[in-house]
Amino acid sequence: MKPTTLHNKKLSSTKSIQAEPNLKRRLLQGIPLYIMMLPGILYFLLFKYGPMIGLSVAFFEYDPFKGFLNSTWVGFEHFERLFTERIFLDLLWNTVVLGIYDVIFYFPAPIILALLLNEIRIRWFRTSIQTILYTPHFISWVVIVGITTALFSTQSGVINQLLQTMGLDRIELMTDPSYFRPLWVIHNIWNGMGWDAIIYLAALSSINPQLYEAARIDGATRLQMIWHITLPSIANLIIIMFILRLGGFLDLSFTHVYLLQNPLNLHVSNIFDTYVYRAGVLGGQYSYTTAVGLFKSIVGILMVMGANRIAKKLGKEGVY
Repeated sequence: MKPTTLHNKKLSSTKSIQAEPNLKRRLLQGIPLYIMMLPGILYFLLFKYGPMIGLSVAFFEYDPFKGFLNSTWVGFEHFERLFTERIFLDLLWNTVVLGIYDVIFYFPAPIILALLLNEIRIRWFRTSIQTILYTPHFISWVVIVGITTALFSTQSGVINQLLQTMGLDRIELMTDPSYFRPLWVIHNIWNGMGWDAIIYLAALSSINPQLYEAARIDGATRLQMIWHITLPSIANLIIIMFILRLGGFLDLSFTHVYLLQNPLNLHVSNIFDTYVYRAGVLGGQYSYTTAVGLFKSIVGILMVMGANRIAKKLGKEGVY
C-alpha cells in the first residue's frame, strides 16, 4: 500500500473522530430549539397528517358501527359515482367560477393595498388606516352576512326600505342569483384584504431605500419607482403567494357560501363544499363525500405543482 493512501486514511479517521464530538455538541446546543419546534411538529402530526388516515374512507363503504377494518372495500366506486352524477358539472362550474373570481379580483387586492399604504409617508396615519382595514378579518362570516341581510333584505332591509320611500326600485341583493358572485367577492375583499396585505408590507419594508433615492435623483416618478423597483423586489413573494392560492382553488369558504345560499340562487351557489355538507353531514354518505374532498385535494396539488414548475421555467423562485 502506498504511503499517501495510508496518510489519507489516517486523516479521514482523525476527521471522523473529531466530527463526532462536534456533532454531539451541536445536538446538545440545539436542544432548546428542538423543544421550541416540538409544539409545531405535534400540531402538524395531530391535526394535518393524522387526519389523512381518514382518506381511506373514500375507498370503503364506511359504516361507523363497523369501523375501518370491517367496512366493505369498494375501490374507486365512489369516484365513478362522483364523475357520473348529473350535478357534477354544475358543482365543478360553480366552484371554478368562484375560484377564478377569487384569483382575478381578490388576489391583487392586498398587493394594491400594500403598495398604496407604502406610499403614505405619515406613519401614524398609515398605521391607523392599516388597523381599520385588517380589523374585518376578525369578524365572523355569520356577522358579515347578517349585516348584509339586515341592510338588503327584500322586505325589512334598511336600504331597501329607504329606496322604497324614495320611489326607487329595491335591490334584490340576497335573492337575485346575478348578485351572488359579485357579493361573495366583495365580502372576501372587505374581510381579508387588509390582513393579507401585512405580508406584502413586511416585504416592502425590506427594500433598500437607496434604490428609491437613486431613482428620484434620475427623475423617476412614483409610478415609475413602483413599476421598476417595488414590484420587481416583491415579485418572488407574489409568485409564491399565487402558487399557494392555487392550492385552495377548489377549496372555498364553506361558511361564507352556505350563509349566502338560498333556494333562489342555489343553481349558482352550490359548490363542492356545500354539496359535501348536504350529502355527507346531513345525508350520512361519509365515504362518498370523502371521495369528493380527496378529488378537490388532488386537483389542488396538481395546480400547485404545475404553477411551481412554470415559475421555475421562467426563472423565478417557487414554493419548492
